[in-house]
Amino acid sequence: MNFLKIFLILLIASFANCDLNSPDISRSQRQNLVRKHLKHLKKEEGAIRLVGGQSDNEGNIEIFHNGRWGNICDDEWDKPEANVVCRQLGFKEGKATHSGTFGNARRKYWMDNLYCNGKEKEISDCRFDGWGNNDCDYTEAAGVICEVEKNEKVPLKTTKKPKSTKISYKSRAPMEVRLVGGRVPEEGRVEVRFGENGEFGDVCADEWSLIEANVVCKQLNLGYANQAYQTDYFGGSNGTNVILSGTQCVGNETNLSDCKFDGFGQYAKCHSSNQRHVAGVSCVDKMADLIIDSSELETTAHLEDRPLYFLTCAMEENCVASQAYEIQKENQNWHIETRRLLKFTAKVLNGGTDDFRPHIPKNLWEFHLCHMHYHSMEVFATFDIINEKGVKVAEGHKASFCLEDNLCKEGIEPRYACANYGDQGISVGCYDIYKYNIDCQWIDITEIEFGEYTFKVSINPEHKVPEMTYENNAATCNLLYTQQFAKVYNCTIGRP
Repeated sequence: MNFLKIFLILLIASFANCDLNSPDISRSQRQNLVRKHLKHLKKEEGAIRLVGGQSDNEGNIEIFHNGRWGNICDDEWDKPEANVVCRQLGFKEGKATHSGTFGNARRKYWMDNLYCNGKEKEISDCRFDGWGNNDCDYTEAAGVICEVEKNEKVPLKTTKKPKSTKISYKSRAPMEVRLVGGRVPEEGRVEVRFGENGEFGDVCADEWSLIEANVVCKQLNLGYANQAYQTDYFGGSNGTNVILSGTQCVGNETNLSDCKFDGFGQYAKCHSSNQRHVAGVSCVDKMADLIIDSSELETTAHLEDRPLYFLTCAMEENCVASQAYEIQKENQNWHIETRRLLKFTAKVLNGGTDDFRPHIPKNLWEFHLCHMHYHSMEVFATFDIINEKGVKVAEGHKASFCLEDNLCKEGIEPRYACANYGDQGISVGCYDIYKYNIDCQWIDITEIEFGEYTFKVSINPEHKVPEMTYENNAATCNLLYTQQFAKVYNCTIGRP
């Protein structure tokens, strides 16, 4: 007996107490009822759902492909992608969440490095690296919080009370921090207590990242955070011993109490689906520190008009704006269409005390035929052009990176090289330089209007690789764009 017959028998049985032939029930009503049940049972290619949230408008995203549900990685995950997901689910705009805000990924990743212009009808219409191609671990699940109408009631997924409005505030009580459950003193579960007579409790794993972990290591004089754990490996919590939640640090704090929180004490609430997962850290005494050279951006920035015929490799790596792909679909002579590029050189120094190494193992590096070498990081830098309203108006993205020592200070020998499947990284005292003549080392600005903008280049923007600090990883500059030239000036160094 096939599935459809079983379904029809069950459907008829569910109508046992209802006369479907009654004149009170029209043919269209019967069809809608059947369609409603089929909609819940049928899994369509490209269908999406939210999991781990407390209500239907929030959660990590899962997408159905090839007969299986899978997660979406948070690389390049931003508001345009969140908006597409929320509209596909019947909501309005949404907020993008990262790093498994609603719990770690439960399944394999189907999608990574998504690029949406925000107008797509479904998330599967956006560009991405291909089904199943990713370099993500279980902590990188992408999610959304979709906006709802003020008077619209959103069904809860659990019997828990709805979340209160998210309010961030600082602790006014003295806070003591310690690590417990680790194999060595430099690692363990983070526990805090308020006041000398208070009891120690756990820190919720929601939104816990290397930035918060780094503050803990500094406070305990243990150096720098090498790992930020969201786990029960060092001993978990049943949800009743959590006394701090929603920790949000800038990164320059010297004490965890200087950070902001969503709740502490009796008001601490974890939103993750796995209540046993709590915050943990691993600290080391040496660490890399990347510093972007802003003067190199100012002196090398310039415009170049280039036909798409010469950008086919860049198109394979999603380095041009979305409009170029539309032209490719609609115009038979797409290859002669010209794109305007803002080119520049990115020069990055490792000024720390340890080498900067990729966060994924060498056996997972991807070989790119266009560039004829392995790429060890998918998101090492992002390039943004922002208008006066704070909206990104140009898509800047260098899809993959090969890390190597291009230039070293006097007395330092380069040790990392991309050629011949060599080890990749940036040695202490060496520069990794991506010159403006390298493919994808630019922003496609063809569609933006002439005027003044903010230009921002961010290194290690998703904080996937630990550093001493992220306060010197971005250069934010003024950009003057005219019909004849582009000028980058007044750059300041800050955080991504």
